Amino acid sequence: MADALTVIPAGVLRNLADKLYEKRKNAALEVEGIVKQLTTAGDHDKITAVINLLTTEFTYSPQANHRKGGLIGLAAATVGLTSEAAQHLEQIVPPVLDSFSDQDSRVRYYACEALYNIAKVVRGDFIIFFNQIFDALCKLSADSDANVQSAAHLLDRLVKDIVTESDQFSIEEFIPLLRERMNVLNPYVRQFLVGWITVLDSVPDIDMLGFLPDFLDGLFNMLSDSSHEIRQQADSALSEFLQEIKNSPSVDYGRMAEILVQRAASLDEFTRLTAITWINEFVKLGGDQLVPYYADILGAILPCISDKEEKIRVVARETNEELRAIKADPAEGFDVGAILSIARRQLSSEWEATRIEALHWISNLLNRHRTEVLTYLNDIFDTLLEALSDPSDKVVLLVLEVHACIAKDPQHFRQLVVFLVHNFRVDNSLLEKRGALIIRRLCVLLDAERVYRELSTILEGELDLDFASIMVQALNLILLTSSELSDLRDLLKQSLVSPSGKNLFVSLYASWCHSPMAIISLCLLSQTYQHASTVIQSLVEEDINVKFLVQLDKLIRLLETPIFAYLRLQLLEPGRHMWLLKALYGLLMLLPQQSAAFKILRTRLKTVPSYSFSGEQPRRTSSGNSYQILQHMSSGSQVTEDGDINQDNKSSHHGINFTERLQQFEQMQQQHRQHAKVQAQSRINSTSSPMQQDVQRPEELIRSSSDVNRPPSRSRRGPGQLQL
Repeated sequence: MADALTVIPAGVLRNLADKLYEKRKNAALEVEGIVKQLTTAGDHDKITAVINLLTTEFTYSPQANHRKGGLIGLAAATVGLTSEAAQHLEQIVPPVLDSFSDQDSRVRYYACEALYNIAKVVRGDFIIFFNQIFDALCKLSADSDANVQSAAHLLDRLVKDIVTESDQFSIEEFIPLLRERMNVLNPYVRQFLVGWITVLDSVPDIDMLGFLPDFLDGLFNMLSDSSHEIRQQADSALSEFLQEIKNSPSVDYGRMAEILVQRAASLDEFTRLTAITWINEFVKLGGDQLVPYYADILGAILPCISDKEEKIRVVARETNEELRAIKADPAEGFDVGAILSIARRQLSSEWEATRIEALHWISNLLNRHRTEVLTYLNDIFDTLLEALSDPSDKVVLLVLEVHACIAKDPQHFRQLVVFLVHNFRVDNSLLEKRGALIIRRLCVLLDAERVYRELSTILEGELDLDFASIMVQALNLILLTSSELSDLRDLLKQSLVSPSGKNLFVSLYASWCHSPMAIISLCLLSQTYQHASTVIQSLVEEDINVKFLVQLDKLIRLLETPIFAYLRLQLLEPGRHMWLLKALYGLLMLLPQQSAAFKILRTRLKTVPSYSFSGEQPRRTSSGNSYQILQHMSSGSQVTEDGDINQDNKSSHHGINFTERLQQFEQMQQQHRQHAKVQAQSRINSTSSPMQQDVQRPEELIRSSSDVNRPPSRSRRGPGQLQL
């Protein structure tokens, strides 16, 4: 320092710390001249002493004017060193950089000015300080003083020029700092960062694309900035990078895919759209690199399919189709289990479109990788079963298709039907609203006979008798009315002549016993008219209640539909179908005379001709009354089960033991009667006091009796609904 004091006059040092800028400037020029002379003389020791003096006595002084003088003095010394300045930068630059964080805004301003002048002199030689300079500029870009910001902006432009022309810049050392700064929320800093990314990307020798995963998330974060200008700059930078990706032969898709998946779930609409657009391009370009990330990508796509913004929905659907079209193999890293896990999770989405696409994925995987999917079946099966209660019909139909594909294996088929029955048991509304839809679709997908046989087997041992009765009635109604079950009805019509028809009849009979009207309907459909008549006559007082009459009303109306056209045509030959007439008259006798069903059936029976068309010549009976036909036939020839005359009665049953079937029906009905009595007694014991139990108000008696005599009400039901 003593050497410096001998070199620099005291007056110059005094003026260098003066409060007036002009005096400091003139003193700096004096310092510049002195350093220039020392440089010419090659006396670097004294130059070092001068720099140390300016640093310790001025730039680190507690006096603001001293610090200002020190900064301008260091800049002047650098100018005086000219080409020799590089070897003294280690002394000159650090004090200037430290001044960027000075509390005095004027000191920070002069620090920018000093470093600007230093940089102009040394140019590329100060690249070794680039990270420190960049960090300082990053902070100054958000400075509270406008003049400091302006000075920092000018310095920033100069540094960019120097970096773009320098071959000493190390992008590898810079990227960690950039990645750290990308999370800053200040808008000025964000503009500063995007500007640097754009500049560095424009330099041919700098591979910014290779380091894109390090700052890609930060750029996407800027897309939701409140400043339109920042959003626009970030979007422009991202668009440029995406174009480079399309033209680049080697890109690290994997790391970026992870970032895009997260950003696709952003709350910001523009961010989601940009992320899903990038994912779309990645799916087209990524190839094998993206195979391990398919599950994550799918997890991002499926929610976007139901996005409120149409543009996002369109891109998401396109991406979904492209991803599903790729035929990846588990041997190549394609994780079937991960895809299934994502699809299972999305089945709980509140959006119908997302749930539908999730089911399409499960179906697609079943078709392509059935063996692998079945190994994960325990993870998804319960969710698929629960999806049968989905509020959307489209979803339910797709779930049924998936179940049908799984149920090709017998154990899974049984599991599906058992769960269906369980769901119907615990949720009666599901059976009423969706029962027909589910059962009919399953019959189409899995063979109606197989489905009905399995349901019958399960319901035969059902302990909840009330549910069993309701379920059988529902199945019976579907059997009688659904076009999908026409082949099953045709098979049942052959029950007396075909072994397969007989086996089906016996199989259904066991569970149909839960409902008298279901058994009667089954017998009429199977043309076992004698047994139908026997069942009708076996009914006792407890069986004929309001529920029974409602079901009977439905059956009478169904007899007028095209499904039972064959039965009505058989009435043209009353002589051959005596048991049919007897069964229909039996039903007529059970109906209240004032009901609409009674009038419908009575009108139909009145049309039965008084003669038979069985021969070439009409054969009249002794009377035109169809009931007298019954009397005539019963006293005449032998009649088989289906009513044909003059046949050997030993072959009439065709392997069906109707006596045993009747016993089976009566035993089941006895169980239902006992169950009804227990329930009635339980209700009496739990709902009222002893006095209220013994006494019923007159108006209640009137109301209860009128309810029984009132014709069954008819209500409108939507498609796929049952009126039980």
